[in-house]
Amino acid sequence: MGSLGIDRVRWASGACFESHGARVGVRCNLPFLSGRLVQLLPPGSRPAAGPAVDALVSLWVPGGRRPARVYAGSQRRACTRDLAQALAVIESELRQAVATHARGRTFVHAGAVGWRGRAILVPGRSRSGKTTLVAELVRAGAEYLSDEFAVLDACGRVHPFAKRLSFRGEGGCDRHARQAAVEEIGGRVARGPLPVGLVAVTEYQPGAAWSPAPLTPGQALLELLAHTVPARLRPGASLEALGRAVVGAALLKGPRGEAADTARRLLEHEPGAGAAGEATT
Repeated sequence: MGSLGIDRVRWASGACFESHGARVGVRCNLPFLSGRLVQLLPPGSRPAAGPAVDALVSLWVPGGRRPARVYAGSQRRACTRDLAQALAVIESELRQAVATHARGRTFVHAGAVGWRGRAILVPGRSRSGKTTLVAELVRAGAEYLSDEFAVLDACGRVHPFAKRLSFRGEGGCDRHARQAAVEEIGGRVARGPLPVGLVAVTEYQPGAAWSPAPLTPGQALLELLAHTVPARLRPGASLEALGRAVVGAALLKGPRGEAADTARRLLEHEPGAGAAGEATT
């Protein structure tokens, strides 16, 4: 099926939801998958009335041995005979749609936890070890905010986006990835937004020890901007939120070794004052 053909499909099930001001639709040609689609909605989603959406994600499952296809708008994102894989792509695309179209929120690719009333942010690309480090921080007593997105408001505070943690299989294998609720690893979700106390720009390197160098607020802002989803769509709002997030925070950069040791060192570090966030609470 070509991209233009998806509008001719008879869609049998679907949902429209709102999350952080973004309205997103998801649909499928098989009615029995309706319940599965609802389970894939991002955390904090609410049903939205009316057909108007900012983004639309579609799953087409043909008969026979033909592969299922996932579309974001008219762009094909996946073509696979593995339905579980197709649903995983759907779930990821729904979160990405919210991150792109959220109103009044700036989504940054980062792990995030709460510690002593401040947020610790670990910005990074996919496969940089964010989930592993976040999990160790949570096991050590930090409150869970997210292992994928730090959601900043206009004051620079971080809001929970508590999806299930996503652990890849051995060697970073997506096919054998597993998900776990934070409660399954003995953790808990932060109750509300927190000002930023520490930004740790780091990536796993075998044999490395956590011995970071300090960053200036301008350097930290640029590091975060490189991982900010709406940076090109809403540069002004993104820069404002990031700027307020880093003011008063401890800002560090360096490679890390094993996650458990790094987590302990991060929690021992004296957090920044978080002056901007504190002043706006």
